[in-house]
Amino acid sequence: MGEPPRISVLGLGYVGLPLAVALAAHYPVTGFDIKAGRIEEIAKGLDRTGEIGEEVLKASRLEVTADAGTLRGSDVFIVTVPTPVDSENQPDLSALQSACEILGPVIARGATVVFESTVYPGVTEEICGPWLESASGLVSGTDFFLGYSPERINPGDKEHTVDRIAKVISGQTPEVVEQLAAIYGRVTTGEIFRAASIKTAEAAKVIENAQRDINIAFVNEVTMIFHKLGISIYDVLDAANTKWNFLDFQPGLVGGHCIGVDPYYLAYRAKQVQHNPEVVLAGRRINDGMGQFVADEIAQEMNGGGRILVLGLTFKENVPDLRNSKVIDVVRGLKGHGFDVDVHDTHADGDEARQFYDVELLPSIDGQNGYACVVGAVAHDEYRSLGANRLRALLAPNGLLADIKGMWRETKLPPDVRRWQL
Repeated sequence: MGEPPRISVLGLGYVGLPLAVALAAHYPVTGFDIKAGRIEEIAKGLDRTGEIGEEVLKASRLEVTADAGTLRGSDVFIVTVPTPVDSENQPDLSALQSACEILGPVIARGATVVFESTVYPGVTEEICGPWLESASGLVSGTDFFLGYSPERINPGDKEHTVDRIAKVISGQTPEVVEQLAAIYGRVTTGEIFRAASIKTAEAAKVIENAQRDINIAFVNEVTMIFHKLGISIYDVLDAANTKWNFLDFQPGLVGGHCIGVDPYYLAYRAKQVQHNPEVVLAGRRINDGMGQFVADEIAQEMNGGGRILVLGLTFKENVPDLRNSKVIDVVRGLKGHGFDVDVHDTHADGDEARQFYDVELLPSIDGQNGYACVVGAVAHDEYRSLGANRLRALLAPNGLLADIKGMWRETKLPPDVRRWQL
C-alpha cells in the first residue's frame, strides 16, 4: 500500500468546497481560492453558499489557502472554477485560463490535473492542456496527465450531494481513469462511470443541462399559448401528469450557472464544426425571453402605474446564488413599463445584489404595505408560507398578487385581492 495521493482543489464555491470536504475525509486535501476573504470565512467554519454546515466544516481536515505556492507537491489537482458566458453569450474560459496559469508553476512530473468545470467537447485537451504546458514547461500526456469528471452539484439539493451521486470520470490514459476511479470511489456511494474519452465526458455534461433547458422551454412556450387562451399551465400540468410517461417539467425563469449557460457552450462548439444548432438555440431564445413576457403580462394586468414588490431575486428557491438569475429580467421589464419596483430576498446577499444587478434589496418586508402588485418570483420557503392575511397586508385595496411560481395557488384570497398566475 502506497501513500495516499495528495489532492488540491482549485475553486471553493458551490462545487469545489463540498467536493474538497468530501475528499478530505479520505485524503490529505488542500483547497485553494483566489479570494482571501472566502478562505478566511471557510477557516472560521462559514460557508456563505449554505452547502456545508458550520459543524461539518469545522470538523473537516481540509486545509484552505489563497497561496498557490502551498499547492506544490500535490499529486492530483482538481479544477472547479466557474465557466460562464460573456455579454454575447459566448463561452468565457478566463477562469479556466487563470487556473492553468496558477497551476503551471506548481505541478510536477507525474501529476494529474482534473477539470470539473462545464465546457464544450475538446476544451480539456485542446485548450487547457496547452495552457498548462505553456505555464509549466511540461508536456501534456507525457510529463503530466489530464482528466475530466463533470460536476453535478445542484445548489440547495440535500439529496443529490457529491457523496451520493453517480460520478462520470475520464482520462488521457487508462491509468489516469483508474486513479480517478479510486479517488472518487472513496467519496461517493453512487456509481463510477468510466466514459469512453475525455471529449465524451465533456459532451455528456453539456447535454445534461441542455436537455433540461429544452424541456423547460417547451413548457414555457405552451405556457404562453395557454395564457392567451385563459388556461392556467399549472391546471394543465396537473391533468397531463396523470399519464405515466409525461415528463414533469415546470414553467419559469431559467437562470443559474448551468441550465442557462451550458446550451450556449454546446451551440458554440456546434457552430465551430459548421452545424446550426436550431433546437438548442430555440430553447434558449424562449427561456431568455420568459422574464420580459412575465413583465409585459403583469403590466397589462395592472393597466396603470404604482409600486410593485418582487419577492425573490436568486436563480432558484432556498439558495443565496444570484448568478445569472432571470428574475432581474422581470424587475427591469417592470421598470421599463414605468413601475417603481422594490425587491426583497430572504436568502440573497445585499452587497452581491448591488454588485451584480444594481438592486438595493429591502432589508425586510415587515411593515411594508400599499403595493399595487406583489410578485412571487422565487419560491423560497419563507414566501411559500405567507398566508392570505400577510399577503393582503402588503397590498393596496384591489391590489394584484402575481404568482409566477404557482406557490399560492391553493391560498384563498380576500375578495379585494386580484390574482394573476401563469
